[in-house]
Amino acid sequence: MTKLPAHPASFRDNSGFVFAENGTLYRQVNNNYKSHYELLLQSGLYEKLIEEKVLVAHEEVSTPIADADMHYKTLRPELVPFISYPYEWSFDQLKDAALLTLSINKTAIEHGMILKDATAYNVSFKKGRPIFIDTLSFETYNPELPWIAYRQFCQHFLYPLFLEHYCKIPAIQLLSVHLEGITAAFAAPLMPWKAKWNLGVRLHLLLQQSVSANGKGRTIQFSKQKMLQLLSHLESVVRSLKAGYPEQTTWNNYYEETILGKDYLHAKAAIMKNWLSSFSGKTIVDFGANDGYFSQLAASYCEEVIAADFDASCINRAYLQHHPNIYPIVLDLTNPSPAIGFNNEERSKLSDRVKPQLSFALALVHHLAIAKNIPLASIAGFFHSFEGDLIIEWVPKSDEKVKQLLSNREDIFDLYTQDQFELQFANYYTIEKSALVPGTDRILYSLKRK
Repeated sequence: MTKLPAHPASFRDNSGFVFAENGTLYRQVNNNYKSHYELLLQSGLYEKLIEEKVLVAHEEVSTPIADADMHYKTLRPELVPFISYPYEWSFDQLKDAALLTLSINKTAIEHGMILKDATAYNVSFKKGRPIFIDTLSFETYNPELPWIAYRQFCQHFLYPLFLEHYCKIPAIQLLSVHLEGITAAFAAPLMPWKAKWNLGVRLHLLLQQSVSANGKGRTIQFSKQKMLQLLSHLESVVRSLKAGYPEQTTWNNYYEETILGKDYLHAKAAIMKNWLSSFSGKTIVDFGANDGYFSQLAASYCEEVIAADFDASCINRAYLQHHPNIYPIVLDLTNPSPAIGFNNEERSKLSDRVKPQLSFALALVHHLAIAKNIPLASIAGFFHSFEGDLIIEWVPKSDEKVKQLLSNREDIFDLYTQDQFELQFANYYTIEKSALVPGTDRILYSLKRK
């Protein structure tokens, strides 16, 4: 029998792996995981987590079989519409994912099981809330052993949250280069003096740094009560942490103060609603989504909206609305999430994870072209790398926002004109509609992909 290859991101666990056949994702459970899988079902843990909607559901199917030599079961999991990665999350997304992991672990222990790993990649988002996506992360609980995944939990969740809370730095983005998580040796020296007197920091960071520096510590026996106390303390530590974002950034009051005001916003929304009324697709990507105003508008016309913005504060605000159809991610369009990990295949770039029927680029092109010096031709090519059509906003040099961008620099942007804009985008799209936003010089374009 021909073996089906494992998904490039599913090779680290010998208990099983994810694979695809004819565009459908499956999970193979290997023979060596049989006893743990049966306990997951028989203990009532699986049923409990499904009832609480914190674990992806699955059904057992007889085929396909990816590797007959190791095969025990084939599962067809319920799909999560969009997979984002921890380095694309805002503070409260990572915080909620951490709390979900701890809560699931406590529930598992009460059912005679425990999480054998605690990577943030075991969590994704669905209907505005985190959900656990790795069915094979549970193993039989041994009450004499400590939590084997404790260090991994700290590195993937706790230390990035500590750095954001205490140091006010965008530490979550560091997970894109620290794929195994941020170590205690990396995080501890960055902690301010005051933070080192916090009990949570001392126990879960500074003590762990000391243990790591001195090699293996002595074997510690854990009772069930002690284990639950550890998890409860971790919960209290995580809950106490707050985002270190400044109260005001350049963008988190964009619709209130930094543009033409509410009249402009409502006029643009009216045009968008009219154009979206005939949209019949499933997925929209809102590039430069800010706090999700137009993402929410789009969500009334499709099943899912990917709301992307480089400002983590804005994305955090968008996430905290917990809209069931919106998937917020922190994404810098001038440096978007690349394909990374082993063989550059373990984590996919965004354009491989989402296939929209429509994208938005509202009040965005002037920032890319003038603030970031990206040619209009390159901008057009970037948006065309995503499938589907495009609604884009042209903001001319007469606009106050563009004047502000040019106020402290030489205007070298002779090609930043409406004619050049239309010419460059005509290489990839056909103009179907255009509309002047009342009271402004800004123009909305509805572009059809060629």
